[in-house]
Amino acid sequence: MTYQQMLDLIQELNEYSYAYHVKDNPLVSDAEYDHHYRTLQAVELANPEWIQANSPTQRVGEKPDSGFASVEHTVPMLSLDNAFNNESLSDFDTRVRKLLGSEEELTYCCEPKLDGLAISLRYENGHLVRGVTRGDGLSGEDITSNIKTLYSIPMTLRTTTPPEVLEVRGEIYMPKDGFAKLNEEANKKGEKAFVNPRNAAAGSLRQLDPKITASRPLVMCAYSIGYVEGWEQPESHFDGLIQLNEWGFRTNELMERVVGPEGCIEYYEKLNQKREGLSYDIDGIVYKVDDIALQAKLGFIARAPRWAIARKFPAQEEITQVLGIDFQVGRTGAITPVARLDPVFVGGVTVSNATLHNKDEIARLDVKVGDFVVIHRAGDVIPKVVRVVLDKRTDDVSDVLFPDTCPICDSALEQVSGEAIIRCTGGLVCGAQLKESLKHFVSRKAMDIDGLGDKLIELLVDKELVKTPVDIFTLQNQRETLLNIDRMGEKSVDNLLASIDAAKNTQFNRFIYALGIREVGEATARALTNYFKTLDELMLADAEALIEVDDVGPIVAQHVRNFFVQDANKTTIQGLLDAGVAWKEKQVVAGELPLTGKTYVVTGSLSQFSRDQVKEKLQLLGAKVSGSVSAKTDCLVAGEKAGSKLTKAQSLDIPVIDETAVIELLKQHGAI
Repeated sequence: MTYQQMLDLIQELNEYSYAYHVKDNPLVSDAEYDHHYRTLQAVELANPEWIQANSPTQRVGEKPDSGFASVEHTVPMLSLDNAFNNESLSDFDTRVRKLLGSEEELTYCCEPKLDGLAISLRYENGHLVRGVTRGDGLSGEDITSNIKTLYSIPMTLRTTTPPEVLEVRGEIYMPKDGFAKLNEEANKKGEKAFVNPRNAAAGSLRQLDPKITASRPLVMCAYSIGYVEGWEQPESHFDGLIQLNEWGFRTNELMERVVGPEGCIEYYEKLNQKREGLSYDIDGIVYKVDDIALQAKLGFIARAPRWAIARKFPAQEEITQVLGIDFQVGRTGAITPVARLDPVFVGGVTVSNATLHNKDEIARLDVKVGDFVVIHRAGDVIPKVVRVVLDKRTDDVSDVLFPDTCPICDSALEQVSGEAIIRCTGGLVCGAQLKESLKHFVSRKAMDIDGLGDKLIELLVDKELVKTPVDIFTLQNQRETLLNIDRMGEKSVDNLLASIDAAKNTQFNRFIYALGIREVGEATARALTNYFKTLDELMLADAEALIEVDDVGPIVAQHVRNFFVQDANKTTIQGLLDAGVAWKEKQVVAGELPLTGKTYVVTGSLSQFSRDQVKEKLQLLGAKVSGSVSAKTDCLVAGEKAGSKLTKAQSLDIPVIDETAVIELLKQHGAI
């Protein structure tokens, strides 16, 4: 690739990024973008002297040596006065017109007040040079390395005639979906969850490592031009935002121009109705006199502009009392404490329960039974306890006591070191986990029982026809009962029973995976069954023996051990064997597998076998099968239309074989 071709590729990638992150209008698929991005990375790696400041690869830099430097704002980032009702909003309009000496109705620019972190971005000759937080309004923290990771912030303005200096003010926020996923991942890892999207956005931007910020789902929305040199600003604030959008900034799609206080009130009522359905949090509306010349004439008071005002929405928090604590068991066995509340109307509904997440969250909140607490609910968000009102605490409150055993099945509980979540070890015998356990048990990569879908499993459990996995194999004696189930005709029932019968002939690794042992996925199940010769040997293995298996560490070993020592799980396993579930035991020990230590990647379309079948057979021979090509890949199996993985493998000089060659390899070692 030539230097000019690389420059063209950078421009192309930046256009794709602008369309996706600013316009919400993707021009290419994620896969195609990733392919071009990797191509650019390879070119820059080979020609480091060609690297450009506006290259998308330069968004994530190195960690700063220490904290963030303080930077003074060219123009202060002031606060806004508040209007609390229609009357105070009308008073604001009257006050502004009086200061201007005008009887004419004013035009206002109305914008949703995003609930995030205010930021000021400085551009010089079109290039981003600095990003600073609001701070105290006069100065803030220089977080340039972090804001560069946000694709909704242009590194270079989309114009050939940029202002000499441009400072753009905006709000960085975290969309609701991204916030939910971030907390879901934190809960899985036993880490502390964020209280709300605003705290998550603020915490993400103040990370010393930009790579952490880059991993967070942050978006920047511009709301004003703070300062400019060498460019004539539009006459209206609204037109200025339109110009910012054309230069590459995201602006809010709900902003409007209205006339007079009546227009402002109408906008408020309209947005309040839309509020719950928005993909991001807003806590009010900002009204600004639209005419820039009038803004300059009105000026500022000590801490706020005279030409703008904010109106907050009604509170979505209320105070109520914790009457008790219930413990729910989730599908993965997680024990979740739930506060039983004195019912309170908040966020448009009556709330009587709120999750407390885990033991660590109870300790953080210092919540006790009998306490008065602040409950928050916004839109469809699950109600949660925000804080305890300590001033209302009485002497008769009591500590929250966690159960010693599972409240559903009475099995032992476990808490892995470093995790906040306490889990039931009952697995297959825990009623709360039953439906999800059964769905996993019959899935394609487990026992592979065709026709036994999620809805039918739920129906069979609800009708008490299936209480354990063993009961699935007794359904062959329940043909007439199955025929009486809605939408279950003779053909459907017969096909289901045939599939159940066929599933009895399985593989050792599939059986272990189907049991749903915590953190034992396909690869770990295969590693366990390649190491231990028989089921009895695996079930009797202690933690020390289990750790000897590749892909098994101390935590996974303890999960496996905890599962097999449970009497109820032993009974279930024996029941499955008695029902006829069996497999051909391979006399294999670790070290005899011919592809041990090799990493394969399978891509493209295959004709004689599916990709999953080839992967499984390679794994049976000891290979590790990865989903992506890297320098650690030993061989790529490339079918038709192999695409970007083939290109990358060739660029890294990784051996590539076709379907015919991999079949010969599998035949050579007896896998076919």
